[in-house]
Amino acid sequence: MNGKNFSPLKTIVKADQASLAQAFVDYFEERLILRLSEENPKPIGFATGRTMEPIYKELVSRLKIWPKKKLDKLLEFWESFNLDEYLGLSEEHSSSFRNYMYSNLVCPVGFDPNKIHIPDSKAFNPIKEAKLYASKLFNAGDIGLQILGFGLNGHIGFNEPPASRESTCRVVSLSLSTRLQNLDSFDNKLANVPLKAITLGMKEILKAEEIHLIVTGSSKSEILNKLLNDNSSNDLPASLLNRHERVFLWADEAAFQN
Repeated sequence: MNGKNFSPLKTIVKADQASLAQAFVDYFEERLILRLSEENPKPIGFATGRTMEPIYKELVSRLKIWPKKKLDKLLEFWESFNLDEYLGLSEEHSSSFRNYMYSNLVCPVGFDPNKIHIPDSKAFNPIKEAKLYASKLFNAGDIGLQILGFGLNGHIGFNEPPASRESTCRVVSLSLSTRLQNLDSFDNKLANVPLKAITLGMKEILKAEEIHLIVTGSSKSEILNKLLNDNSSNDLPASLLNRHERVFLWADEAAFQN
């Protein structure tokens, strides 16, 4: 990548999405094993989207060959929080993040659904739901390890630009660019893409002990270049990660180019 690099992110670059998924899950599996010896392990923070699909596929294949006793112990102490969820979709909707997590992780491994926390997409009072979700995370001890992707406009979670580092879990309006980016999940009909979502704020994300930003594909190369050359700006929410002491960037070669 060209230009002056301001970013303190610890960077790991792999040839393609498959090898990146393997490398990340190597690291993540070691962290899960460490959790088994911790008295009160902090929750994992999960993201969704196409970037994460190879990650979850690789993780499921690893966990399925764990000895039963070891896996049962992991499941017993497991707790995780998803970043966000669309508002207005049924839990069973094919493009809801709850359905995504159940299809890609919960059902294949056998996680207790009560330990996989996701905002309620059909909450009667979404503002109250966002506050309750933030409180639930706080009471669980905040995030230990947070997995992130990011959008073409630099959003993480659904923290659309501009986003303050002090923003908390809340209801947000989705930008047109974000809705267009997700068209293929909604039959390529803009009218089907939700207008709002609940998302953890930058404040909750930045409280994580360690953060792993996963970026793949040539379509992300331009915004990734901006991230690596922007010290910190509310106009590029992902650049606020540069203020965190322990952030890892995992990228494939297609994304990590000018």
